[in-house]
Amino acid sequence: MTYINITSGDMIGEEFSIQEEFMKKTALVTGASSGIGAALSRLFAAEGYDLVLVARSRPELDQLAAELSQKYGISVTVLAKDLTLPASAGEIYEALETRLIPVDILANIAGFGTYGEFASLDLKRELEMIQVDVVSMVQLTRLFLPGMLQRGFGRILNVGSTGSFAPVPLMSTYGGSKAFVLSFSEGLSEELKGTPVRVTALCPGVTRTGFQETARVNRVRLIRGPVMSAEQVARIGYKALMRGQAVVVPGFANQLLAFSVRFTPRSMARSLSRRMMEQEGS
Repeated sequence: MTYINITSGDMIGEEFSIQEEFMKKTALVTGASSGIGAALSRLFAAEGYDLVLVARSRPELDQLAAELSQKYGISVTVLAKDLTLPASAGEIYEALETRLIPVDILANIAGFGTYGEFASLDLKRELEMIQVDVVSMVQLTRLFLPGMLQRGFGRILNVGSTGSFAPVPLMSTYGGSKAFVLSFSEGLSEELKGTPVRVTALCPGVTRTGFQETARVNRVRLIRGPVMSAEQVARIGYKALMRGQAVVVPGFANQLLAFSVRFTPRSMARSLSRRMMEQEGS
């Protein structure tokens, strides 16, 4: 479903040239139905961007689309797609090509995690996580990047984690996926130097979303530390994206955690990470 209610609106003047300021731009947000994705969608809408909202849950997307199109006078396109399915990224691209909707900003927010000893986890679910967190992110980036380069403007936001910087025992597949996101984003950011496209890796720590319930990690020691809201993380990520910053870790405590790994022996980092990821009382 497409919600169309286009009005003239101001772009962010300090981030764009005068010519670009009067050109309507479109941001595609995956995982838009809740959490960081929904918060980021609201920020884009408030700044006058048209939106493409992607998630599995159609009712939540329709509700958010109606809210944002009415409040901000923007055009919102809803695509209910399950990114655990290999064909979904291509279907998203083809749907927007058919509708002649260019994507100027791609926010790869969709993702989930699992918790437990890897040997006991469901293999199908682990592979679905890799499909969403890694494969679909790469597919969407590769599909939309050439158009950005051709049009002379683009921003890509990929969500990693503080777990991108060190192994995450008991969430080994998730940690490995997020390490890929960080490395991929930094590599691509360097490749694109000298072009009008910027890539940002947003690496939050524990964030108040539905992630903990999905991953069943509500009782792990790490969750008892500092927790940021989805809105806080989204705003920090948004500002870094518009600046063209390659990597951003929201919150001082998370920055300390992420960057202290550089000076910690790998064996110690693994051990400390395991301790933080264990259930309280274990």
